[in-house]
Formats: sequence, structure tokens, C-alpha cells
Amino acid sequence: MYNQNTTQLPIPAHFHPEQVGTVWRVPYQQRATEAELWAKQHNILPASSDEKRVCLLLIDVQNTFCIPEFELFVGGKSGTGAVDDNRRLCEFIYHNLGLITTIIPTLDTHTATQIFHPIFWVNHAGEHPTPAATSITPADIEAGIWQVNPKIASSINSNYELLTKHAYHYVKQLSQDGKYPLTVWPYHSMLGGIGHALVSAVEEAIFFHCIARQSQTQFEIKGNHPLTENYSVLRPEVLQSFDDSPLANKNTCLIQQLLEFDVVIIGGQAKSHCVAWTIDDLLTEIQQIDANLAQKIYLLEDCTSPVVVPGVVDYTEQADAAFAKFAAAGMHIINSTEIISNL
Repeated sequence: MYNQNTTQLPIPAHFHPEQVGTVWRVPYQQRATEAELWAKQHNILPASSDEKRVCLLLIDVQNTFCIPEFELFVGGKSGTGAVDDNRRLCEFIYHNLGLITTIIPTLDTHTATQIFHPIFWVNHAGEHPTPAATSITPADIEAGIWQVNPKIASSINSNYELLTKHAYHYVKQLSQDGKYPLTVWPYHSMLGGIGHALVSAVEEAIFFHCIARQSQTQFEIKGNHPLTENYSVLRPEVLQSFDDSPLANKNTCLIQQLLEFDVVIIGGQAKSHCVAWTIDDLLTEIQQIDANLAQKIYLLEDCTSPVVVPGVVDYTEQADAAFAKFAAAGMHIINSTEIISNL
């Protein structure tokens, strides 16, 4: 299904690889005009005419994760991981513009008072945990090392006693489910902030695709519930609160939609966290329906990097193990230089 010998579409002149790691304003009307001309020049048909439907699912390709000096830049082993990934991703979109039916970018979306941000927790001295360097376990709460900040309960419409019960249940559930422990992250992907926005070069490529193929970009919000993490776009880390009441729901509409595409291609950040968790949840759904459906999932390995903080954490091994698991289940691991063909 992938053939490197197939002729690629050229990359438009407006794309400048050296700008991928910077933030700037996309000139929408200019790009729209150019995209319509580009479609005519290269005989690019509307997506509605596609006989086989190809989805490009992009996980959290946002400034907060992808621009150096932003809050949670994913540098990977090289130190420039997300920038290099996004350069290749933009080129992949432009080269395969006429074959990608729908692009679905996910947007990690947060406010300050959430369970994984410093303000949510305090110690006996009233100090907040150090972000990125602090994980909170059930034992930490039992020992009184960390407790829920009583001053924030009313701001999330919660009784403090119930909130503390939920917090303990939450970290305990993460441990029982074999998830990463609750990490206190720096404030990131803040709704309304520049870090929440898509990387400018990727946004431009997605917009160009939308106009050229007359295919609406489908944005998917995740992570805005104050009492649970949402590494995966398909479901929160914990579904039920301490009293078994529903906490948050799976994204059943998106799951069904993805499984109806003929091909789903996945890239984004970070390979060890939000990308791996999303793919893992998709695989779980596939295996409950028909394990053969895994064969229509393609993972852009050179468009994703693991979380690596030199001297602190390195999730490369976990990320590689996850991708090996996905490949063993029937998913395809590819590079962005491989061209979609014979659809």
C-alpha cells in the first residue's frame, strides 16, 4: 500500500523548514488563495471524491510540546526531536496532500487548577510540589507528604472532603491500572494561551490541506477535566470517581469514526505519553471488535519523539516497547518519506 516510487506532490514555495521551530501568524487568506490555485494546478480533487478514506490523526502538535523554550518541549534523544518531527510532518502533508482525506489534530487543553498542576497540591508548609520533578503516589498521600490544596476546592465546585477522597482514589487507581504515577507537570497547554496553539508551520500545512481538498479540519479537545489526566484523546486515565460515579467518558464518537476510515495514520507528541496512550486505547477497542482492523493503522515513527529530560527522566525505552507492541498487534510502523499509494 505504500510505494516510495510513486510520484509525490511538490512542496509549496511558502513552506520554510527553518521556521518550523518558531511561532508566527499564518496568513490565512493568502494561503487559501494559493491552495485553491495549487489544487487546480496539480489536479487535486475534493476529499469527498476519495474512494478510500485516509485519516491523519495528529496528537498534540502544539507549541507547548513542540517549540524550544516552551513548557514541555519534547526534545527526545537528539534534543531537537519535536522540531525535526514537525519539519518531516509538514513535508509529509504537502507531499500527500491529494491522498489525505481528513486531518484530525488533538489539542491538549488545560486550565491552572487541575489535578496534575502544582496549585492542586500542598505540603504541611503550604508549598506546592516542584513540577516535572514530583510524582505523587498513594503512599505519599497516606504519609501526609502531599495533600489537596484546601483553597482550590470551591473553585472547581467541590467539597474539600470529597475532593481529598477523589484524589487518593485517583492516584491509587493509576497504580492499580499499571499507569504512570501522577506526575505534577508544569503549567502547559493553557487554554487561551500561545502554548495551546498548533505549531505555526503545521497549522499552515493543515489549513492548506483544508482549502485545497475542501475538507474541514476536525479538532479534538482533550484534557480539560480538572480531576483526571487525558494523555489519550480516546479516554481519560480514570473513568470513575471514588464513589463509582462517572468521572469522564470515553470519546466513543471519535473511536467509531477512526475505525470507519480505510487508513489511519498517526503522529505527534509525545511518543512515550499521549501518542502511545492514544494508540494503546485504539488497539484495545480494535481487539474487542476485530483484531484485523489493526492492519489499517500506520504509525509515523519519524514524526514523534519520547519525553527525555537529561539527567531526570528518559522514556525512550518505554516508547519503543509500546511501538513494538503495536507492530506485533498488526499495526504498521512507517517513515514520513513513504508515500501513500494504491488507495
